[in-house]
Amino acid sequence: MSFFCLLWIPLFYFFRRSLISAERDGITWALPLGFAAGALQYFIGDLISPGEFGFFRWLSGFADIVCLPVLIPLGVCLLLIALKALPAGVDITGFILLWLIPHAALRSINWSSPGIPVMLVLVPVLWTALAAGIPFFITCAGRYRRWYVTVPSALGITVLPVAAATSWWAFYGHQPLIGYLCLFVSLIPVTVWVVIRIKTREK
Repeated sequence: MSFFCLLWIPLFYFFRRSLISAERDGITWALPLGFAAGALQYFIGDLISPGEFGFFRWLSGFADIVCLPVLIPLGVCLLLIALKALPAGVDITGFILLWLIPHAALRSINWSSPGIPVMLVLVPVLWTALAAGIPFFITCAGRYRRWYVTVPSALGITVLPVAAATSWWAFYGHQPLIGYLCLFVSLIPVTVWVVIRIKTREK
C-alpha cells in the first residue's frame, strides 16, 4: 500500500500526459516547489488537531490530508498565471500533480505504519480526483462563458473538495455507504475528462 501511495500520482501524471499534447508546458518547476512545500509541512506538522470523529476530524481531513495539499498548488499555479510567470494555457492539472509527487512520497513514509488503506490508497485517489476535477470545471467555465456552464462549474468547484473530504471522513469512521457515494461524486469529473480524451484520440 505504501508503494501505491508513492507511485499512483506519478503514474497517473504520465498516463495523463499520454492523452494530451505536450504544447502547454512550463510546469516542470512545480516539482521543486512541491519538494519545498512538502518539507515545510513535514516540519510544521498538522494545521488542525483532529478529534475522534465528527466535524473537527472532517476539518482535519480537509485541511491536512485531502484538500489543502491540492488547493495550495492550484492557488500557486493560478497566481503565477495571473502574474504572467506561467502562460494562460498552462496545464494546471499537470502542475498540481508534479507538486504532489514529493508530498505523496513523504506521506507514503509517514503513513506506512500502521498502513491504513484509507490513507495509503484512498487519499492518493482523492488527490487525483481534485487535481484533475477542479481544473476541468475551471476550463469549462473559461471556455464556454455561458451561465448554464459557469453556474454548474462553480458549483462543481465548491462541491468537489467537500465530497472528497467527506469520503475520507466516512471511510475513516467506518461508514462505507457515505464514503463510496462521495467517492463516486469526486471521481465523476476526472472520469469524464479521461473518456473525452480517449474518444478524441480515437477519431
